[in-house]
Amino acid sequence: MEERDNILIAQTVAILVDGNNIERSLESEYENSHIMINFDVLIPKLLRSRGLNRLIYFREGKNISSKLAERLHSKYFGSVRPCHKSADIPLSINATQLASKVDAIIILSGDSDYVELVRHLKSEGVRVEICAVESTTAGVLKEEADYFHSITFDDCFVLPQAASFSKKASKKKKKT
Repeated sequence: MEERDNILIAQTVAILVDGNNIERSLESEYENSHIMINFDVLIPKLLRSRGLNRLIYFREGKNISSKLAERLHSKYFGSVRPCHKSADIPLSINATQLASKVDAIIILSGDSDYVELVRHLKSEGVRVEICAVESTTAGVLKEEADYFHSITFDDCFVLPQAASFSKKASKKKKKT
């Protein structure tokens, strides 16, 4: 056995989610306002055997699902943070605060507003990965990142009440 076969690389990762950006991107891509990320599928794909240090879901406004908050907390010790306006500034502040505590930061957003944050984090020695819907992600953001993860339909689910609502809507259309 060679010496390098005994090397174990352990990295810690923070996942920061711009909830509004991801929700709008999914809605636009799949033309469905009831589609959500399935964190139970996406997080293991993103971590790839790395350790999760933090998971923070930033969301503009006060209308935040308590089920989502409870699920992220109970499964990943994550938190949901309401933002006064957009998530850009709170997410950026948290990312810079976490930079010295993690090896990698994964930002779930395709917003070009994060380009300067990505540059800053990389200059601090942090690996920066972007995870977003490819068609709604700024090219410059993908270029600046160390790695890009594409969110696909397989990483999502449609809310059950939306499915029953759409069945009712189609029945109603047939009657008229």
